[in-house]
Amino acid sequence: MVIHPAQMAAFSQSATERFESRMLEHLNTCFPEQCRAWGEPKVRSTIRYGTERASAYGITAQRDVCRYIDLMVLFGPDFDRDSSLPWLSAVLNDRAMRDPTVKLEALYNEGKRHQQRANGNARS
Repeated sequence: MVIHPAQMAAFSQSATERFESRMLEHLNTCFPEQCRAWGEPKVRSTIRYGTERASAYGITAQRDVCRYIDLMVLFGPDFDRDSSLPWLSAVLNDRAMRDPTVKLEALYNEGKRHQQRANGNARS
């Protein structure tokens, strides 16, 4: 059986659409207020942008891309370039961490610690 380039493109588009739909559901569950404020078109745009940004760092596994997009929602769409968040870009650009899943786990954990510190400071 031969799969032609047009068929591969259709398969790829279908997989992309399914991922986007799952991410839309995930974001609406985890960040309902943000999603309501943005509206579905902006949430979908954020998912596509996040997928592209993650890919630029070699992050392509769906679970890892999901975590990357979660971080975008928490810290802004260009958190990876935000000079006020140097610890995030330091992890993303750490060449010693070659495995994207390990890198995302470290990013996610750092993000949670940062949020906890910020929430703790807000209560003081």
